[in-house]
Amino acid sequence: MINKLSIISGYKNGRSFLRDTYFTRPFRVANVGEHKTDPSLYLMVMSSSPGILDGDHYDIDIKVESNSRLQLQSQSYQRLFNMQRGAQQQQLVTLEPNSVFSYVQHPVVPHENAIFKGRNIIRMADNCELTFGEIVTCGRKHSGEVFRFSHFQNVTSVFYGDKLIVKDNVLLQPQLLPMEAIGQMEGYTHQATLIYVNTGAGVAADLPDQLYALLEGEGGIIAGASASGPYSTVVRILGNGGEQLFNCLRKIQQHLWKAAVVATVMKVL
Repeated sequence: MINKLSIISGYKNGRSFLRDTYFTRPFRVANVGEHKTDPSLYLMVMSSSPGILDGDHYDIDIKVESNSRLQLQSQSYQRLFNMQRGAQQQQLVTLEPNSVFSYVQHPVVPHENAIFKGRNIIRMADNCELTFGEIVTCGRKHSGEVFRFSHFQNVTSVFYGDKLIVKDNVLLQPQLLPMEAIGQMEGYTHQATLIYVNTGAGVAADLPDQLYALLEGEGGIIAGASASGPYSTVVRILGNGGEQLFNCLRKIQQHLWKAAVVATVMKVL
């Protein structure tokens, strides 16, 4: 089943707004902004489905117009059910000049025999900021389904103009390679990835240290943050709890979001 979602975030009179949205079942979009004085747009992607089913194809298209600021939120954990053929998801995100897009998604939970291939294509113009976070778990851990899915792959490609500046490929095949092996999960059960890109001022040299400092008080995780070029920083976290990793990414997200607000105000002044 092909499921479509389209969102366009516009900008007018100093405020971001939902210019247009289109969706088919099971998607819904809700405005979750809390403060009328906040000129940014806050949306939540909701779903009436319990998760992604065998044969599903999710097609998501998000456009952030010039000067618009959009923070997108997910509703809950995304379950990948038992499959024979597999499911797919493609997200296309377009950032026009001077726009900001921030999206940290709830963890993905692959059930036994789940097969999933995801692709995120993000295209950025000048003076844009992107924060994009994803988490994959071992499965239904408390039900004894630890790494019993068949195939999970999620590829994220970020382009600045026509140039590829970041590419992240998460590939987990527990039936072919033990997840505790070196270079895999190494004893942990959950993995989080956050990509931050700034095509305006670029990334400050001390940003990885700032982000690492935000996580210093967290126990039971191992984390790293590194610059992947003049415009981007990538954070990777391994842990044993989905909620903990989600809170870690949200903490980083809010730090970067507030910094983007300050930068926007300074531009206006």
